[in-house]
Amino acid sequence: MTNAYAASGVDTEAGDLAVELMKRAVGATHNDLVMGGLGGFAGMMDVSFLKKYDRPLLATSTDGVGTKVAIAQAIDKHDTIGQDLVGMVVDDIVVVGAKSLFMTDYIACGKVVPERIADIVRGIAEACSAVGVALVGGETAEHPGLLGVDDYDVAGAAVGVVDAAKLLGPQNVRVGDVVLGMESSGLHSNGYSLVRKIVSDSGLDYKKNVLEFGDRSLGEVLLEPTKLYTGVLNSLLESDLGSAVHAMSHITGGGIAANIARVLPQGVAVDIHRSTWTPHEVFQVLAGWGKFSLESVESTWNLGLGQAVVVDAAKADEVAAALTKLGVHTWTLGEIEAAPADLSTYVQGAKGVDGGAVRLVGEYK
Repeated sequence: MTNAYAASGVDTEAGDLAVELMKRAVGATHNDLVMGGLGGFAGMMDVSFLKKYDRPLLATSTDGVGTKVAIAQAIDKHDTIGQDLVGMVVDDIVVVGAKSLFMTDYIACGKVVPERIADIVRGIAEACSAVGVALVGGETAEHPGLLGVDDYDVAGAAVGVVDAAKLLGPQNVRVGDVVLGMESSGLHSNGYSLVRKIVSDSGLDYKKNVLEFGDRSLGEVLLEPTKLYTGVLNSLLESDLGSAVHAMSHITGGGIAANIARVLPQGVAVDIHRSTWTPHEVFQVLAGWGKFSLESVESTWNLGLGQAVVVDAAKADEVAAALTKLGVHTWTLGEIEAAPADLSTYVQGAKGVDGGAVRLVGEYK
């Protein structure tokens, strides 16, 4: 008998095959706390362990990957987008000091191509495994007529927990604290509308190599996956140095100054010294193609600074050394000071948060 739904362009059998292809990778993220298996109406986790917390606070975040997916579609490479999604979500949660527990994902597509969907979800699952987060559920929705057959978008959400006494944020920040920078892996998942415009205006092909990037195609370079900070930062917070950490900022949409300003209290300011790091080659090349100065894209791209950590000055060198030893190059960006009367050259707060004041000074190394 003909499937009436299939006549409208929705292939439920392809969806079932996609689930079979991704099942092993998703199952590998599950620990003893995950209840039930893949395919249920809801993902579940036993959180009896929260009784051990004095005052457990649940933290949640949701995000997507943005127009970076257009480059994945252009070169038909879909196995890294999942890591981007995980990084954008769980690395927001760790900012408040929370440990992510579980995650769900959502993929909307014009046509379910099982192998493509499996690649995306496998990337999500492998990234979840890398940072100890269970992937407990997800949804793939086929939207024929709304999206093209090769089009898709991805989104996800996660939940974590932090004890109220260990909550990070502006309330902990003091004059004299040091701001550390943690290196990014590249563009991560922000500013790709500008990236794609630069590439289009330059008449370049994502599938082809360019002189500046050697033997990797332009698309492969631009799909460099987002660095995952959660595992490293949770390890730091659980160590003897954890109490030295006062606040964190994930450098995503809005750029460097605005994101750091969000996690500082009113009344303080910080000069972020550009001379303390060299932006990655990908930023320098893209800015050159677009005829932009690096300073003009500081509110769009992370320029090699993926996460900022505000710490007690007395422990700053130890924290930086510990993070570098855990695998993420970390350096000193600046020092928290009392805010001056004239804040006209600073970015003050962002995303509806009236926070501290931040400006970038000097020239890049």
